[in-house]
Amino acid sequence: MTPATPLSPAAATVVVPVHRRVADLAAAHIGAWQQGYLQDRPQAVAALARLRRGAGREAGQMPDLWSLIDTDPLHTRPEGTRPLSEVELVRAENALHAACTLWAFHQQSRTTPMHRRHSRERPGGLGAAVRRLMPADGTDEAVRKRLVRAGTAPDLVTLAQRLRDIVALLRRDDIPLDYALLAGQLYAWQWPDGPATVRRAWGRSFHEQRQTRPASDENTTPDSE
Repeated sequence: MTPATPLSPAAATVVVPVHRRVADLAAAHIGAWQQGYLQDRPQAVAALARLRRGAGREAGQMPDLWSLIDTDPLHTRPEGTRPLSEVELVRAENALHAACTLWAFHQQSRTTPMHRRHSRERPGGLGAAVRRLMPADGTDEAVRKRLVRAGTAPDLVTLAQRLRDIVALLRRDDIPLDYALLAGQLYAWQWPDGPATVRRAWGRSFHEQRQTRPASDENTTPDSE
């Protein structure tokens, strides 16, 4: 019997998709800031104040945030990754900036976490969050149109501005969002066919929340960051 040929290191490596790297980096940054902010740590409070000023604005317009949002992990090659092209890096950095600044705008003055990871029991996608703005037994057409309008944004800056309007409503009602998931979607949005793919994900999320809509987030244990 011929022994099986062992896999080469290259063949055994599972390449991490870029959108997942962006999502993971967003989760690491926002998770740390959020924990510090909720514990009233001065450094985190100051970081949030700086970040929220960038919500809905182009990353290049906010040099004050360049040293705050650490993108070094996107420029390194940990195991399971490859070097990113210049276009990939720019789009990853733009998506990370948009997600982090929208979270900061969302979290401002809130005493509970506004970034919460998605789970089957508690859907955390954008569509699910928008659905929770509506009555359980009906549809708020004005809110639905905001989601549709975001889905038809022509570019990332416009999308971030329209998302800021939605986030303002989520903030008002203390409805959290998975900002890591959103960061990965904002990266995907910038590629051909990306907007259509992301819109479909938001639509599925909307209907998923409608099917599993919880009565309240009270008496539940927050998901691990």
